[in-house]
Amino acid sequence: MTSNTDLSRRRMLRLFGATPMLPLGAGGVAALLTACGGGDDDPVAPPVSTNPTPPAVTLASVSFGAMNAPSLAEAANMAKTYVASNMTVNFSDSSKVDFKLSYQPFFVTGDMVPDGKGGTILAGGYYDINNKPIIDTTVAGKERQFFSDSPDGTSLLTVPNAKVDGVKGNPVFAVVQFEYTTWAQDGKTDMYGKLPSPIAVLTLDQDKTTGKLSLVKYHNVDTSSVNGLWITCGASLSPWGTHLSSEEYEPNAYLASTDAQFKGYSKSLYGDETRANPYNYGHLPEITVNPDGTGSIKKHYCMGRISHELVQVMGDNRTVLMGDDATNAGYFVFVADKEKDLSSGTLYVAKVGAGFSLDPAATAAPLTWIKLGSATSAEIRSLAASLKPADIMDVKTADPADATYTKVAANGRVEWIKVKPGMEKAAAFLETHRYAALVGGSMGFTKMEGTTVNLKDKVAYSALANCNGSMVAGASTNVPGNGISIPKALTAGAVMALSMKGGQKDTAGNAINSEWMPVDVKALITGEDIAADALGNTANPDKIASPDNLKFSEKMRTLFIGEDSGNHVNNFLWAYNVDTKKLSRVLSTPAGAESTGLHAVDDINGWTYIMSNFQHPGDWGSIHAKVKDTLDPMIRTNYKDKFGAAVGYLTADVSQIKLAKA
Repeated sequence: MTSNTDLSRRRMLRLFGATPMLPLGAGGVAALLTACGGGDDDPVAPPVSTNPTPPAVTLASVSFGAMNAPSLAEAANMAKTYVASNMTVNFSDSSKVDFKLSYQPFFVTGDMVPDGKGGTILAGGYYDINNKPIIDTTVAGKERQFFSDSPDGTSLLTVPNAKVDGVKGNPVFAVVQFEYTTWAQDGKTDMYGKLPSPIAVLTLDQDKTTGKLSLVKYHNVDTSSVNGLWITCGASLSPWGTHLSSEEYEPNAYLASTDAQFKGYSKSLYGDETRANPYNYGHLPEITVNPDGTGSIKKHYCMGRISHELVQVMGDNRTVLMGDDATNAGYFVFVADKEKDLSSGTLYVAKVGAGFSLDPAATAAPLTWIKLGSATSAEIRSLAASLKPADIMDVKTADPADATYTKVAANGRVEWIKVKPGMEKAAAFLETHRYAALVGGSMGFTKMEGTTVNLKDKVAYSALANCNGSMVAGASTNVPGNGISIPKALTAGAVMALSMKGGQKDTAGNAINSEWMPVDVKALITGEDIAADALGNTANPDKIASPDNLKFSEKMRTLFIGEDSGNHVNNFLWAYNVDTKKLSRVLSTPAGAESTGLHAVDDINGWTYIMSNFQHPGDWGSIHAKVKDTLDPMIRTNYKDKFGAAVGYLTADVSQIKLAKA
């Protein structure tokens, strides 16, 4: 490459001012300086132009070069987080920069990491209501604190006036939640949902030159004020800089007293199988990071007690579209009374009109909205503390032959329900799934996972990990006439697009106070079920399968899709450009693991970040029969005998720079 005016470091810095710059690896800065042909003091010749002011160079587009899925010919790559993709940034003057991508973890759960006080703390460790470590005693003589193998929702953010000892560059924070742990260390005791989910604030030192993030402090957030957390799954960053968590698979309050999972949870949290109140779980926690790297928490009870997954706040700072990871799930929207305050507002459930389809070429199906109620978090929390399930509604699992009961499909089974007099508000906010079905909401989706938003186009995206069960015509939990009825299952799932508008009215004719209400829904991109291939995949490995985490980058015009699939031997992270419609495989998780913790951040102090975790490596299913014997020993070596999982992000090295000629 010839050194000329276009290659001056000064021009390169101007160029990169418009670039989504991923944090650079070890060779990144050296490659940039070499390509620049010198330092800041290089003489800059006048441009050969009659125009004294050359046009500004702006970002034109970003694309991702796909990588192949790993195979047994490269078995080691199937047993780790594997990245062999690239990112290309194109500019308005035909310049471009290619980046080679790689993965950088902060830690693997079970590591001892700095606590910011001169000591260490267990990453992903579990604590009871008194913030005492919860001990795994299933192997005599090897007692240890439980730690999670399932890190999930992650938010990356900054805080004004932040100051944390040990930070030499810019202080940046990540909030990371841990969904569950799969097994006790004996490998036999099932721990799913039996431990209170921890959530942590990571203080990260951002290198001002490379954008690299280094962990300097891990703070475990005290959740005792909100009665602990229940199965925290996906998460998002609010526009006002807080971490919006989740509590999915809300415990069935009518069965809680005899449910082994919920009793185990109560025992772990309180030391008492009967103390935990099921109505305290299934809500939306919000975490605020403090300038010193600690965090505080509150839980919003007024947003519906559903299987909260990844929620998305829209451009008005008030309207929230919520994932509902359940069987017989629905689209729920919460409209807050005030901007940047989720403590009061109105809850709606969607009714799906004619034409719902998983064919991306089909016309969108209309959505209308049923108002479930308006409430404050404080009043619903008070109801949760004072009411028992039988106070709110009668629930029968067999036909009572009584016309005062209504047959509904809720939580994957058919029930007959009747709301007690005067208990409509309690039912709407504490028995939301049942009440939404009762009033006519389209409660027919399955595994409705993450949501995200494309603000420029005013389009929301919603993941359906599996389109089966209650979505399929003729199934026992499918409700004829609710608008959700596909002719056959699509286990590989789909990503749906929902266009949003203002000026909408609810089904009672009352105005909805939001400019961001979804008005229709259609398939954007789908997976493809196949007969098992040579590796064991039951979904096409070159298409998405069971989309879960979703995040959209406005700057890159890219929808990132993380998989939670029992259909791909390795789950993948994908990049889908909404303009070019190009789908690119970006990352592969260890076999048996799920891609989690996705967060695309366009700009933190000039740097772009794509956060990515995984959970439960080596969680073998029937599709892994052909790879298990080879990969299991490798995964055990890499990830603490399969008890550990990584929290981290994508990084990059410059692989090629092409600049326009002078």
